[in-house]
Amino acid sequence: MHPEEVRQDWAERSGRFSPAYYADIGPNEVSDIIASVLEHYVDDTAAILEVGCGCGRHLASLHDSGFGNLTGIDINDESFEVMAEYYPELARTGNFQTGAVEDLVPEFADGAFDVVYSVETLQHIHPENEWVFEELARLTSDLLVAAENEGNSPERGRGNADVSYVDDEFPLYHRDWKRIFTDLGFAQLIREPTLRDTVRVFRRG
Repeated sequence: MHPEEVRQDWAERSGRFSPAYYADIGPNEVSDIIASVLEHYVDDTAAILEVGCGCGRHLASLHDSGFGNLTGIDINDESFEVMAEYYPELARTGNFQTGAVEDLVPEFADGAFDVVYSVETLQHIHPENEWVFEELARLTSDLLVAAENEGNSPERGRGNADVSYVDDEFPLYHRDWKRIFTDLGFAQLIREPTLRDTVRVFRRG
């Protein structure tokens, strides 16, 4: 798929895998792991960015844990309407922008955040736009957290192919996240597999 096709698919997403779909599911095991990790490594004033925040279910978990400096970006503008319905306090107090990762992350200053994290978003970045990973590394002064599908689920992520397709519809690119971010100057602190994803926590070296 062309990069613009990938972005357009997520920008217009409705039904399964849409912001409302995930809002109905709510926070999950990954939400809990991220909150626990951040409670251990940073204080509650830390500036935190979620890339591909959707309805905000993971940010809501951080908000409930006492973190107050929360920013989210997402390509689907329905995300923030859903957030206002399901997590009104988060929507009221957080900072949110609609747009593609590739368009928004270059606008942030170096080290603008203490923590940058993403859940099942980086795996959909088109290979032509892998420069985004370097941008995310540039934005964080401390922690970078990636929770992506690495084949834990029997339904995806297996085999030696560079890409698979979710529901035969949109691409999931398989990458060595440890190598990518250690090559950018981070040390991997934690690798925590869940039923669906693997949470990797990196700290700037």
